[in-house]
Amino acid sequence: MSSSTSSIFVLVHDFKIDRVLSFSSLTPENHSLKSSFHGIKGKKSKGKGREGRLLIPVRINYKKIIIINMTVEEGRGVIDEEYTQDGTVNLKGKPVLRSKTGGWKACSFVVVYEIFERMAYYGISSNLVEYLTKKLHQGTVTSSNNVTNWVGTIWITPILGAYVADAHLGRYWTFVTASTIYLSGISLLTLAVSLPSLKPPKCFEKDLTKCKKASTLQLAVFYGALYTLAVGTGGTKPNISTIGADQFDDFHPKEKKQKLSFFNWWMFSIFFGTLFANTILVYIQDNVGWALGYALPTLGLAISIVIFLTGTPFYRHKLPAGSTFTRMAMVIVAALRKWQVPVPRDPKELYELDMEEYAKKGSYRMDSTPSLRFLDKACVKKGSNTSPWMLCSVTQVEETKQMLKMIPILVATLVPSTMMAQTNTLFLKQGTTLDRHIGSFKIPPASLGAFVTLSLLVCVVLYDRFFVKIMQKLTKNPRGITLLQRMGIGLVIHTLIMIIASFTERYRLKVAREHGVVESGGQVPLSIFILLPQFILMGTADAFLEVAKIEFFYDQAPENMKSIGTSYSSTTIGIGNFLSSFLLSTVSRITKEHGHKGWILNNLNESHLDYYYAFFAVLNFLNLIFFSIVTRCYVYRAEVSDSIEVLAKELKEKTVQTSNHVNPKDYLLSLLVLEGEAWIYDSLDDGMSLEDDLDYRGGGAKWKLTRCFDL
Repeated sequence: MSSSTSSIFVLVHDFKIDRVLSFSSLTPENHSLKSSFHGIKGKKSKGKGREGRLLIPVRINYKKIIIINMTVEEGRGVIDEEYTQDGTVNLKGKPVLRSKTGGWKACSFVVVYEIFERMAYYGISSNLVEYLTKKLHQGTVTSSNNVTNWVGTIWITPILGAYVADAHLGRYWTFVTASTIYLSGISLLTLAVSLPSLKPPKCFEKDLTKCKKASTLQLAVFYGALYTLAVGTGGTKPNISTIGADQFDDFHPKEKKQKLSFFNWWMFSIFFGTLFANTILVYIQDNVGWALGYALPTLGLAISIVIFLTGTPFYRHKLPAGSTFTRMAMVIVAALRKWQVPVPRDPKELYELDMEEYAKKGSYRMDSTPSLRFLDKACVKKGSNTSPWMLCSVTQVEETKQMLKMIPILVATLVPSTMMAQTNTLFLKQGTTLDRHIGSFKIPPASLGAFVTLSLLVCVVLYDRFFVKIMQKLTKNPRGITLLQRMGIGLVIHTLIMIIASFTERYRLKVAREHGVVESGGQVPLSIFILLPQFILMGTADAFLEVAKIEFFYDQAPENMKSIGTSYSSTTIGIGNFLSSFLLSTVSRITKEHGHKGWILNNLNESHLDYYYAFFAVLNFLNLIFFSIVTRCYVYRAEVSDSIEVLAKELKEKTVQTSNHVNPKDYLLSLLVLEGEAWIYDSLDDGMSLEDDLDYRGGGAKWKLTRCFDL
């Protein structure tokens, strides 16, 4: 063999034998052919033998890794793999059968949960600015900032939830614990809006800011409930979507294909719940009462939790892999401590764990990449100090690199997240100044958010069913276009939204002046539906940007950091809301200097939201340029199974030499990385050493696969 040859290890799941054999240990660094049987715990299988996991040493050239999943049974040859191949287990930590768990069967519970949970969340958030104004008597800037600060917290806390899931409890138990906190918070909030003693007295002043303010105790109970709810969502948000995605095995062609549509339909479920909240619930809150309007979301959340728990037997789980933040910190600290140490040109000289170590943990090993080379210093051996804060593995360094490389993309999505914050604040406030009647029916301003939902639902369906199929033929990309291209289209639409919003507001102010309702702050004789274009386009933008953003951060995160990757998406929304609060307060303050009235006042007819929206349009355009620059530099993380379907098709066309006992159609390819040539070697301690031959004779099950592949 050439000098570029090395040994790796491949776990083959569901290997059934008639008796447990004794195997000698295999040294990864030793190129001589040895035998190993890793972690076999035989168990009876209907009297036909035992099943376990076989560790096969594979010799490779040019770093090409191919995993072949096989099952051997008495009287049969290689058959389809029964167990999942992505390291998922049940709640007891044991491998799970593909046929009984995961897939859309498990995801159906997750998706239905999300419908009810989103109904609960948006039942509170969609109309919150109205409650703060009408019931707690807060002004435009104060109420808007209180909403965006709370929403920002809602979307920032998932970082904590992701940390707990990855480092300690796992996704399932973190989710269940957080759901209890979530339900407690929303229940207390319902009491806060229901009991007269927990809110200020009614006020009939036209300018509600002149009414009696809420007491310290009333505010403490109300905001205490809101932020308890926020802590609860911090544990549910990053884990529920990840739990859903975990139900699809990337090493199985059919499930991998199903996963491509998961995030589209995930967003569909989110906005289906949102649609109910923005129509039925906000109408109840405005016209029936806030007590019932908040009690229904509380009931919806309770139902959603029950639905999720019902699906527990069908879920696949990934074991917590340790603190992501600690692992990343170790890499950065180790690299800084060895900043003067040169990085060797040959990646093989860098420190890396044996493949067997990763196999034991059910995790993945990553090859060294040329990006962010400074961090490679963390895996350069220096002396005998092997402290984890001094020496890190190549995989650990590559995981850190990948998380850091996504940060510029995260930054580029902050501005559109700030735009989204306007939907439930200033856009809604605009609606209160317009004619909301259709005959005798009065439309709640927050119901305009339903058009965001409807637009998104339509666009997601059209995108998934038509756009993707058309683009697949042109680009040969399974997604139609790349995730970053999809996000870029969303950013362009966001710029267009703020331009339209600025012109619409300018027209509204013109009509207000013409009808003499500027100083009085009276209703402008225009239909509320003049705001529809900006709401509809917001839904269209979400269909591109938000769906792609969630999928991008999940897809590009390393396998052991998926929860943190998902939290990146929520973090952008959280920071975007805090940025909205900062910009609103800053612009309001600056524009009032030197005796000016200012752009943002309690009386919107005297304000200049048109200037504010124009400012956002410019900000969006500059952000689009920044996004274009960072995406040109971004290199996608290689997917573990990009070429499954193509290679499976190629294998069917190849001549596979076998004995009469093996059906070549039964052999399943599940993973391809890079290029080269590979052979499976004899892994059984039967005294045989054949480079091109894997031979097993045990009990009644006999099979031989000669030169099983040669690519």
